[in-house]
Amino acid sequence: MDLVKIQSAIKQQGVDGWLLYDFHNRDPLACSIIGLSPHAFSTRRWYFFIPAEGEPTRLVSRVDQSLLDFLPGKKLYYLSWQEMYSQIQAMLGSAKRIAMNYSPMNNIPYVSMVDAGTIEIIRHLGYEPVSAADLVQLFEAIIDDEGYRSHCVAGDSILKIKDEAYAKISNAIKNGEKLSEYEVQQYIMQRFEEEGMTCDDHGPIVGINDHPADPHFEPTPENSRYFEAGNTILIDLWAKKKEPGSIYYDVTWCGYAGENPPEKYVEIFNTARDARKAAVEFVREKFAKGEPCYGWEVDDACRNVVKAAGYGGYFVHRTGHSIGTSVHGNGVNIDNLETKDERQLMPGICFSIEPGIYIPGEMAVRSEINVFIKLDGEVVVYGDEQEDLILV
Repeated sequence: MDLVKIQSAIKQQGVDGWLLYDFHNRDPLACSIIGLSPHAFSTRRWYFFIPAEGEPTRLVSRVDQSLLDFLPGKKLYYLSWQEMYSQIQAMLGSAKRIAMNYSPMNNIPYVSMVDAGTIEIIRHLGYEPVSAADLVQLFEAIIDDEGYRSHCVAGDSILKIKDEAYAKISNAIKNGEKLSEYEVQQYIMQRFEEEGMTCDDHGPIVGINDHPADPHFEPTPENSRYFEAGNTILIDLWAKKKEPGSIYYDVTWCGYAGENPPEKYVEIFNTARDARKAAVEFVREKFAKGEPCYGWEVDDACRNVVKAAGYGGYFVHRTGHSIGTSVHGNGVNIDNLETKDERQLMPGICFSIEPGIYIPGEMAVRSEINVFIKLDGEVVVYGDEQEDLILV
């Protein structure tokens, strides 16, 4: 834990300190930030207060009195709940605005780990809890140059495997061979293994026609269809290298089995593609001007393109998600639909842009890329971006 860096970030956020709290390992973010194992034998409530300036303070139960001894700062104890209240006041002192791992109105549920009762305690004692969402992002989602390199290496393999999967579909159709969605999914996973990659046992999406109108469709031996001429096709695949600290790469490409895809299919693909581009351009313009850029704003920039084309009601999920060592990371999501993500995009984060149009009983498209904001503020997309449907 880099105390100097954390205190600098606390000052930049305009709060008086960051109060990390946990009970029974319920807040994996707090544990990760201070370096406590998520499997630690922790039976009572603990608190760790990092002020904007000065020495941190640990508050622990006399039952778990050595739990946080690896952390810097002074240590306070409590036994009764009444003593816990008085010690929280002694710990926070004259501070007023206290960052905590919660989100007002649960706008950002990914960081809303502190229970309502604990928030009430802090308010009852005369302090103002504010969301630590951007602080969490700084220490849980920032990716260094080596992480970006691993993201690019994974991208090279994934884009190659994507091409191989579409070629396999093309050959099967041309040769009159039976090939199912499930078999293509398993082929992709086999290729991940051969490339030294993992998708953490959650396989890619391979869908024909209306199957991917369920955005999280998963092919199985029982529900799979066979590829035929005239099929619309969606493949969503994600993986990372099997090395500690590796960063995921996650993309979706759409295709058609034939030379003349239906006009409606071309229209919805082009709409999703244009929405994807609008989102990236919005981010680049914000960073070029040195203006703050928030997750919910980028979602609006993307979604408005789909709405203008008349397909707003068929874009049924957020525009994108944070990407890190997990395919869904702990940083800002591109979302003003499922939540209002008020976190700010900042150098060192990676996220997807993946507008989709899902028409039940007919067809679906999704056009997904990964955007990386390098530590110098450059907004980049590594690898090819789909411009037109793949024809197989």
